[in-house]
Amino acid sequence: MNEDLMTIRAMCDEFEVTPRTLRFYEAKELLFPIREGQKRLFTRRDRARLKLILQGKRFGFSLEDMRQILDLYDQGENGAELQLRRAVDLAEKRLAEMEAQRAQLDTAIAELRERRSWGIARLDEIVRSAA
Repeated sequence: MNEDLMTIRAMCDEFEVTPRTLRFYEAKELLFPIREGQKRLFTRRDRARLKLILQGKRFGFSLEDMRQILDLYDQGENGAELQLRRAVDLAEKRLAEMEAQRAQLDTAIAELRERRSWGIARLDEIVRSAA
């Protein structure tokens, strides 16, 4: 078999995904494996796309965001530049969202620590007064 092609099992092993995940991305037209009967063979391009999809998923991008980024690559001479610009724009937006979430989480953690400290102090009072 051509070294540039990978079976679904090899893709699953390399990227730690399930066959169902690969079929899902194929159904969403994010991956385009070569079909030989029931067999799917994934190209280098599919592997690169899957790597970007999984990275985007980890960062919280939607599948539609990922589709837009991936589809831009095929837009002729300026495709790579357009793809990179869109990725940077989405990254800036997602970073702002994540930083806002982190600020909210930091506030919640501080409040919970205060409540826990109050609870511990209150328990100590109850135990002392019972003794």
